[in-house]
Amino acid sequence: MCELLGMSANVPTDICFSFTSLIKRGGDKGPHKDGWGITFYEGKGCRTFKDPEPCSYSAIAKMVQEYPIKSKAVVAHIRQANRGAVALENTHPFTRQLWGKNWTFAHNGQLTDYQDLNTGFFQPIGETDSEYAFCYLINQLHQKFHQQPCDVLVLFRFIKLCADKLSEQGIFNMLLSDGQFVLAYCTTNLHWITRRAPFGKAKLLDEDVEIDFQKHTTPNDVVTIISTLPLTSNETWHKLDRSEAILFKNGEIIQSFSSLCEP
Repeated sequence: MCELLGMSANVPTDICFSFTSLIKRGGDKGPHKDGWGITFYEGKGCRTFKDPEPCSYSAIAKMVQEYPIKSKAVVAHIRQANRGAVALENTHPFTRQLWGKNWTFAHNGQLTDYQDLNTGFFQPIGETDSEYAFCYLINQLHQKFHQQPCDVLVLFRFIKLCADKLSEQGIFNMLLSDGQFVLAYCTTNLHWITRRAPFGKAKLLDEDVEIDFQKHTTPNDVVTIISTLPLTSNETWHKLDRSEAILFKNGEIIQSFSSLCEP
C-alpha cells in the first residue's frame, strides 16, 4: 500500500529530515515505486510537486529534499498503485478549492464501489479510488455547508463522519489539510509524534541520518509529524486507533475524535 507523511507546525518549518526517509521508501527500501507528491502551504497559497516516477530516483524529489521549503502544513504521499494506472493524474496529493481555500488530500488504502460515490460538481480527473473519495468528501462539505462553519469542530466532526462512511468501503487512512488545520484519520496504520522543547536528537530508520533538533529550533517551536509508519528509531511514536481522527493546528492537537461522531 501507499504511505503518508504530514506535518503541522506553529512556525514555518522544513520537512527535509522526514522527507529523506520517505524518499528511501519510495522504490528503494520500500515497494512504493509508482509515484510521489508533496504539498506545502505558504499563507493562503500552496505549492505542489508530483512525479509518477519512483521517489527514490526522482530528480524532482532530490530538488525538494535539498531545497528547504518552510511551511506550517504539509501533506505528502508515496504510491503503490492498486487503482488506476501509474500516471501523473493519479499521483497524490490531490487539491480542490472550497470556500476560498485549497484543500489537499492524500489516502492510503483500497476502497470498493468507489465509482458509485456522489462527487457532484467535483469530478475526478484521474482513475483512483482515492481521488473519487476526496471528491465525494468535498462534495459532502459543499452540500452540507453553504459557507465554512465558524465552529471548526462542527466542520471536522462532519468530515470525520464522512470518513467513517468511506471506511465502510475498505481501508481508509487519510491526511487532509486546508493550510491551517491538518486532519489525520486512521483505519489501519497512522502514527504521529510531537516535538517540542527540550529538543533532542533523532535518527532515521531508513537512512543513516541523525539530526540534533536543538540546533535548528527555538524553545517555542512545536512540530508534529504524521506518518504511516514511524520514521525514527530513537523516539516514541503514537499510533492512532481504528476509526480515530486527530485534528492538528500549529503542531498541537485541537481535538481527537475517537468514536463514531453524530452528524
